[in-house]
Amino acid sequence: MDTPTAAPLLELDNVRMHFPVREGVFLRSSRACKAVDGVSLTLRAGETLGLVGESGCGKSTLGKCIVRLHQPTSGKIIFEGKDLATLTSRALKPHRRQLQMVFQDPVESLNSRHTVGEILSEPFEIHAVGDATSRRASVLALLQKVGLPANAAERYPFEFSGGQRQRIGIARALALNPNLLVCDEPVSALDVSIQSQILNLLLDLQRELGLTYLFIAHNLAVVKHVSDRIAIMYLGRIVELASADAIYQSPLHPYTRALLSAIPRPTPHGRPERIVLQGDVPSPINPPTGCAFHPRCPHATDRCRLEAPSLRPAPHLPGHTVACHYDLP
Repeated sequence: MDTPTAAPLLELDNVRMHFPVREGVFLRSSRACKAVDGVSLTLRAGETLGLVGESGCGKSTLGKCIVRLHQPTSGKIIFEGKDLATLTSRALKPHRRQLQMVFQDPVESLNSRHTVGEILSEPFEIHAVGDATSRRASVLALLQKVGLPANAAERYPFEFSGGQRQRIGIARALALNPNLLVCDEPVSALDVSIQSQILNLLLDLQRELGLTYLFIAHNLAVVKHVSDRIAIMYLGRIVELASADAIYQSPLHPYTRALLSAIPRPTPHGRPERIVLQGDVPSPINPPTGCAFHPRCPHATDRCRLEAPSLRPAPHLPGHTVACHYDLP
């Protein structure tokens, strides 16, 4: 997959999302859950950026900040030249047409009391696009685009399989012709055989419509299939960012290497030695000092315990950045 050369569509500058933790009889907020803690990324038009990490690392929260389902605590979210983080709900509404989200669980994200036709008509109604006749035509066109029959418009979400429901979720996200889709683990709740169908559908739609994807997942094997670049996230921060090929062929961060070693292989020959991380992911309410990964890192030193590494360019690897104090072999 070739890396696009178009101008940046989305830029994140030091984005933070800290949720207050309320404790005690009076529910006072004395601490914060640092779900996203200073993320900077650039997403170019037409590319797919994979965002990978363990459950609880903050990747879904970051996606919701981008589409402003969460108001970020601080930082900038520059989309098509506008800082979405500073816009009011009214000022944000026109921009919502250009960025949409595909959710992980199509059962929960689709209104079970509405027919599919009503679900797909809702974006047009909210943004006052067209009349009843044109909306009906648009709904049928969306169903065809995602591989569903026209009579699906009269049925309810519970009448469909998991893969079909996700197709409905994708159709809803495409209704207003967005430029950017934030895909929040769109295949993790599906059977393996269905996952490939949804991934291929997303790739076909990207080629046809010129879409840009932020593809959030915890499965590196899935992300490689669709991504141009991959960002590895740990405890609210990006620890490595590079092209998909570079991440798989030359991983630099110990956490990335551990994730790659866990990918199942069809044969044992040539499989890298499994790296088993000790301990659990630390709490974002009380993160470790220094490098957040140091309690689980086999290469940690005193410097790692005291000083947090910044994301820096890797020597001799253009476009490859890593947040680690050391150049590991």
